[in-house]
Amino acid sequence: MPVRKSTAIHSMTGNLRMICLETGSGLTEEMQGMPFANEAWDHLLFRMKNYGLRLEGLTRETAEALRREAQALGMEVCLAGPSSGRETILLLGNGRQFEEMTARASAIPTLAEIAGGLQRSLHNLLRSDYRLRCGDCTLELGRRTVLMGVLNVTPDSFSDGGRFLSPERAVDHGHRLIEEGADLLDIGGESSRPGAEPLSAEEELGRILTPLRFLAKAGIPISVDTCKAEVARVVLKEGASLINDISGLRFDPSLAEVVARAGAGLVLMHMKGTSKTMQKSPHYHCLMGEVFDYLQEGIALAESAGVRPEGILIDPGLGFGKNLDHNLTLLRRLREFKCLGKPILIGPSRKSFIGKVLDLPLEERLEGTAAVVAWAIWQGASIVRVHDVKEMKRIAGMIDALRDGGA
Repeated sequence: MPVRKSTAIHSMTGNLRMICLETGSGLTEEMQGMPFANEAWDHLLFRMKNYGLRLEGLTRETAEALRREAQALGMEVCLAGPSSGRETILLLGNGRQFEEMTARASAIPTLAEIAGGLQRSLHNLLRSDYRLRCGDCTLELGRRTVLMGVLNVTPDSFSDGGRFLSPERAVDHGHRLIEEGADLLDIGGESSRPGAEPLSAEEELGRILTPLRFLAKAGIPISVDTCKAEVARVVLKEGASLINDISGLRFDPSLAEVVARAGAGLVLMHMKGTSKTMQKSPHYHCLMGEVFDYLQEGIALAESAGVRPEGILIDPGLGFGKNLDHNLTLLRRLREFKCLGKPILIGPSRKSFIGKVLDLPLEERLEGTAAVVAWAIWQGASIVRVHDVKEMKRIAGMIDALRDGGA
C-alpha cells in the first residue's frame, strides 16, 4: 500500500507557516513556550502598534524642534503651513518611537510640556482597567463589559416613549432589566430625541422620583439622565449615585458642584447644539478634534468643581448632533478617546444611524445594535448603554472572552 505524502512543509523550510499579526494576541500565542524574556514580548508588542500625534497652535521654533527630533528617530512628519502665525504638525510612528520621542523631548525645554502630554496619552491608550466611584458604589471596569439598562419614563423618547410612563410599569421594567443582567440603570425623565422640547425641572422630577425610590433599593447603582443641577440635587438625595449629563456640563455648569458635593459619579457626553437643533445639518471642521476637545474641557470643568477624577465617564454622543458618517467615524476611532484617561461609555442602542445603514425600522435594529456593541467593546468601551440587556449581555460576554482569551 503506498504511503500518502504529507501536505505540510517540512525539511529545509522547518514547517513554514505564516501567521497574521493584526493584534498583539497573535504574537503572544505564538511566543508561548519559546525562550524569550517577558521584556522581549512587551518590546515586540509595543513596536507593532502604530500611532499618530497631531499638534496645533505651535510656534515655528517649537514645530521645528519637534520635527528634528521626530526625523532623527525615523518617524514620518507632516508639517502644515502656518495659520495665524502658528504651525500644525502630524507625527507618525510606532510605540517604541513615540516612547523614545517622549524621553528626548522631555530634556528640551521647549518640548517638555509636549513630552508630558505624550507620555500621559500613551499610558492612557494602553490602559484597560478602571475603578469607577459613584457614591458608595465602586465598579471595576475593564475585566468585563458593564451593562447600563435604559429606563425612559417619558411619553416621547424615540425608542420606548410612553411604554413606562406609569411608575408601576417603570419599576417592573427596571426590575426586569436587573434580572436580565443590568449592572446599573439609567433613568431618564426628559426626552433627548431630535426635535424634543425642553422640560421643566418640576415635570422631570415628577416622572423620575417614584420609580427611583423603589429601584434604589434593588442593590445596583442608579444613574439619572439629566442636565439640570436642580434635578440632580434631588435625585442624588433619593438614591441615585451617577448623573448622566448629555450636555457635558454645557447646559448647566453648576451641575458639577452638585455632583461633587454628593460624591457621585458623572457621565460627560458630547452634544452639538440642543435636542431641538442638533440634527439640523450638523457640521464639523474636524470631527475627532472637536469632540475630543469638548470632552477634555468637560473633564477639566468637572474636576475643577471637585468631582472625583475616578468618578468621571466620557461618552462621544452617538446621534447627538452627528450624521451617519460622523457616527461611523466616531465608532471606527473610538479607541482614541482612551487618551483622555477616563472609561468610555457608549450608547448605540436602536439608533437611527443603524437603521440607515441596514435600511431597517426601529423595531428591527437588534442585530445592528449587537454589531455596534461588539465593535465598541473591542475598541475600548467599558460600559454600554442598551435597551435590550439580555441579548447585549450575551454579546458582551462573548466579546470579552475573545478579547481576553478566556471565559
